[in-house]
Amino acid sequence: MFENNRNVILAIVLSVVVLFGWQYFVAGPQLERAQRQAEIAAQQAKQADPGLAHPNGNAANATPGTTPTATDNAVGTTFATRDAAIAATQRAKIETASLEGSVNLTGGRLDDLHLKNYRETVDPNSPIITLLTPAGVEHAYFVEQGWVPQTAGSVKVPDASSVWTVEGDAATLTEKTPLTIKWDNGEGLTFRRTFAVDERYLFTVTQTVENHGTTPVTLFPFSRVARHGTPKVQNFFIQHEGPYGVLGSYNLISKKYSDMQHEQQIDASATGGWLGFGDKYWATVVMPDITTPISARFSWTNPGNLDIYQTSFVDQQPEVIAPGATASDKSFVFAGAKEEAVIANYESTYKFDRLELLIDWGWFHFLTKPMFYLLRFLYQIIGNFGLAILAVTVIVKALFFPLANRSYASMAAMRRVQPEMKAIQERFKDDRVQQQQAMMELYKKEKINPLSGCWPILIQIPVFFSLYTVIFISLEMRHAPFFGWIRDLSAPDPTNIFTLFGLIPWDPTALPLLGSFLHLGIWPVIMGITMWVQMKLNPPPPDPTQAMIFNWMPVIFTFMLGTFPAGLVIYWAWNNTLSVTQQWFIMKRHGAEVNLLGNIMSTFKRKPANEKS
Repeated sequence: MFENNRNVILAIVLSVVVLFGWQYFVAGPQLERAQRQAEIAAQQAKQADPGLAHPNGNAANATPGTTPTATDNAVGTTFATRDAAIAATQRAKIETASLEGSVNLTGGRLDDLHLKNYRETVDPNSPIITLLTPAGVEHAYFVEQGWVPQTAGSVKVPDASSVWTVEGDAATLTEKTPLTIKWDNGEGLTFRRTFAVDERYLFTVTQTVENHGTTPVTLFPFSRVARHGTPKVQNFFIQHEGPYGVLGSYNLISKKYSDMQHEQQIDASATGGWLGFGDKYWATVVMPDITTPISARFSWTNPGNLDIYQTSFVDQQPEVIAPGATASDKSFVFAGAKEEAVIANYESTYKFDRLELLIDWGWFHFLTKPMFYLLRFLYQIIGNFGLAILAVTVIVKALFFPLANRSYASMAAMRRVQPEMKAIQERFKDDRVQQQQAMMELYKKEKINPLSGCWPILIQIPVFFSLYTVIFISLEMRHAPFFGWIRDLSAPDPTNIFTLFGLIPWDPTALPLLGSFLHLGIWPVIMGITMWVQMKLNPPPPDPTQAMIFNWMPVIFTFMLGTFPAGLVIYWAWNNTLSVTQQWFIMKRHGAEVNLLGNIMSTFKRKPANEKS
């Protein structure tokens, strides 16, 4: 009996081991493979329609079967690295003064592009900027042109899996040699795609279709920019990063990536225009001919938990290719750095609609753009953007001198009546209402504005904001050096007093809550000191609360500007220094005694108990 029970127990244990072993070593891996295959299939099914707009401008009202589609099954193939993805397909090389990369002959896409004149860091040996990346790699980003039939499936058109061949002797796309690729659908249609590029960032893409068949064919040309995965953005309110475009009466359309995930699809119609994606310093957009009416679409899908963003347009008027005839379509691609002079030249030469908006100058563009032009002009003379910022500060001080003169004159008058103010405070020390009334009468009699000390700071706020915008968004300021340790005026001061300038091997900014306040370089400290000295030139406000605010303001600004671009902090410190000099002479000229050293020393003296009360 015991042996039977033991055998039963042993059989149960062995069965459990076999079941778990089967589940772990056989069934589990098979299930995972099946799930992966299902996800890939779902991605491919989703990508069968890339979300192109209907040519009539309203896909909801389209006749069934007439919505243009294009195949993009490249998401189903993944690669470990970008280099592996490029090596997996045949390519035609791109080599210009500004760009290098390749055209993917599988799909005929522009999906490999580097900006030769820009590097990732200030290190001259760091990699050059990568702009476009093939599908199947993390953060894929590419441009594609093509055709869609009037009725889905009625005509075999090239898609992402079509293998094109280079036609002619030119196998490399350069400024002087266009690249033409060819694909035959085997049903009487021959497709060609010719890429031309200038010395900067503008591609001209000409598509042609030859009909060798016996029946007419109706096709709509399209162009799109696709981006896989949500890119990391700085998310600053002063600059847009994400899908955007200018589309006729819709004007500027700019959306965050999170907006697209919420709205999923935005349709618009226009004649000409442009749309694509903008990063902080780079952009990739597609543009039809300026006379072409288009239906445009911004879209987001999420097949297999992969965020796919797309901006695309389809010509509203189809190309009808009769037997023996040839049809063509021309569009443009801007893929490169947001250089203001280059973009302005494209806008004036090709008449692209408000292409200047590739650069987000912000709501205060009427201040920001002139500030940029002035800085660039001075840089061309001086040769250093940091010195150009200092020169701009001098010019701004000169422009605002009349207002500053009145402000400092009022402060000088206020300093002259300090004895009377102290007498009023003593006389009405137990009656604050009477004290304030007497003060106001004194101000009125002497024509003093008690808030005049704020004007030197307030009047520079618009200038400060416009300069901040220019330093932050303009490509010309990127990696622009000053002197000493400042090698990039668009980045914060790299030094930090909380690490004793690198002597202590730790990162205080990584601390929770307080970390964002613990980056304080040398220039922010200099700025804070100059601001504090400027405050000490002014008579202290009679109200204790106001006095406390004025005393703490330099400290607050010092920490606040600690993570701001170094160029902006240098501007503020230099501006404070000029303000102290200017205020000193104006107040001296109006007969006010300026005891700056005494004011500074009094700050550190212990006050008697009766004064504290």
